[in-house]
Amino acid sequence: MKIGFLFPGQGSQITGMGKDLYEKYEDVRNIYEKVKNITGIDVKTLSFDAESDILNQTKNTQICILTMSLAILKLLEKENIKAEISSGLSLGEYTALIYSKAISFEDGVKLVKNRGEYMQTLAPKGDWSMAAILGMDEDNVLTLCKKVKNGFAVPVNFNCPGQIVVSGDKEGIAEIETLGKEMGAKKIRILNTSGPFHTEKLIDASNALRKDLEKLNLNDFETKVVKNLDGKIYNKNDDIQDILAKHIISPVHFEKCLQTMISEGVDTFIEVGPGKTLSGFVKRMPANPSEKELTILNINNVESYENTIKILKGDN
Repeated sequence: MKIGFLFPGQGSQITGMGKDLYEKYEDVRNIYEKVKNITGIDVKTLSFDAESDILNQTKNTQICILTMSLAILKLLEKENIKAEISSGLSLGEYTALIYSKAISFEDGVKLVKNRGEYMQTLAPKGDWSMAAILGMDEDNVLTLCKKVKNGFAVPVNFNCPGQIVVSGDKEGIAEIETLGKEMGAKKIRILNTSGPFHTEKLIDASNALRKDLEKLNLNDFETKVVKNLDGKIYNKNDDIQDILAKHIISPVHFEKCLQTMISEGVDTFIEVGPGKTLSGFVKRMPANPSEKELTILNINNVESYENTIKILKGDN
């Protein structure tokens, strides 16, 4: 068995996420308290009790998702469940970098706090939206975006075969909905996000984060991390600060990340954090060249955590 961790990004949040884990496990409570001490943010209250319009604010969403994922990692560590390689979707890449020890816990938490604030406060004014397009390939989605006349829309997340996310303004996304159906999209789903993420519109946020990244102390990688920018594993010659600054304004090639993990021999994927979105992406990947059957697990509450431990330890 070769385990790979997957860490979700913005859009997977839901009020109450992580609450049962917090109530049952002291290690989880300690992580939430640690993040609060570092950031001054009451992540527990935001995650468990905030109305969706508050939780969905980027400055709140990112730190809450990160905290839940880090808390679950602490539980897995106590059970000696480890991954040799990991990847995260957008925000989730920071969780992967913290897990790999390339970025310290404290530095990673501070970066994500600032990243969320920059992406919210330094985004240009406007009504921004994102939409997942199902059932169209990359070429057709590119053609679709070029047909938009009355707004702004560009492909930003290449998630898995048959699912590509487009980012833009309300007018552009509305046009995408109409034109996409005409061009044969199976479904177009508006996402629970609030900014023109992974586009040049966030250049000010990228530049602000770059200043923080320049002060960052980096460590050697203890585990492999696959980066969103190109789907390749970070190596010692990579300029991590530059990559993470560009990360905000560049498309996410998550399908390539999954391809890399499979080619590295991962046969057991564990999604660590709210939702099951990334597990769904793995299920849509082409047949494994090695013909290994993939085990796909996710941990987002007490039941799924305990079930995952049983499966991994052969107690099921």
